[in-house]
Parts: sequence; C-alpha cells; structure tokens
Amino acid sequence: MKRTLHFLSVVVGGLLGLVPFTAPAAAAETGTVRHVDPDGAARLLAADKVIVLDVRTPEEFKAGHIKGARLMDFRDPDFAKKLAQLDRTKTYLVHCAVGGRSRASLETFRKLGFQSIVHLDGGFTAWQRAGKPVEK
Repeated sequence: MKRTLHFLSVVVGGLLGLVPFTAPAAAAETGTVRHVDPDGAARLLAADKVIVLDVRTPEEFKAGHIKGARLMDFRDPDFAKKLAQLDRTKTYLVHCAVGGRSRASLETFRKLGFQSIVHLDGGFTAWQRAGKPVEK
C-alpha cells in the first residue's frame, strides 16, 4: 500500500509539476528532477551550473535555440542510446517546445541513472516569451 501511494504521489505530482521526482530508496536508479521557469533557467546558465539539452527536432533547433544547447532529438529512435553516452553525474537542463516531449524524456533519464535534471517548464516557447536570448 505504501509503495502504491508513493507511486501515485510521484506520478500525479510529476504531471502537475508540484512534486520533484525522486526514485524510491529501494530502487537501483537514482535521480532528481527540479522544475524551473525561464528566469530560473537563465540564472543556472549564467552561473554555468547546467548543460542544456534540447530534445526538439533538428528543424526546430535550427530555427532557434538556447545558446550552447546540445540537440538530443527525443523522437530519434536512438535517443536513449545517445543519452546513455552522456556523463550521468552532470546537471542537465532539458526542454522541448512547450514541455510535452521533455517531460516524457524524464523517465529515460531516470532509467539511465542520471543524478540531476532540471526541467524548463513551458519549454523553448516560455523561454522566448520571457524575452530570453535565442541563438540561430
């Protein structure tokens, strides 16, 4: 019963963006996801605290992206394989266009044992609306 309640709180809280995901203590995977708005993401970037992973398509990335972002197309059949090549001890800021694909990618990060993920809520669209710099 306790495991079921924990699972439900993580799923519901994660979907609502209210509760940061942490794996149960008994699980082999570890990881934490924090959620930030564009201002929070900009502060992390200015402090050189994160590596930006843009999980949009190459076409979307080419049209504009956050400076220094690495493209990791979530729809690529080799997405998990490519993600597995990254250093799991680093902190990554992950985003897509509005948040759907990047939220869906969080499970892959967790399964691969990434320790620290920061999710840009609202994605690249929120970043642009907040007037943050875009690189082409």
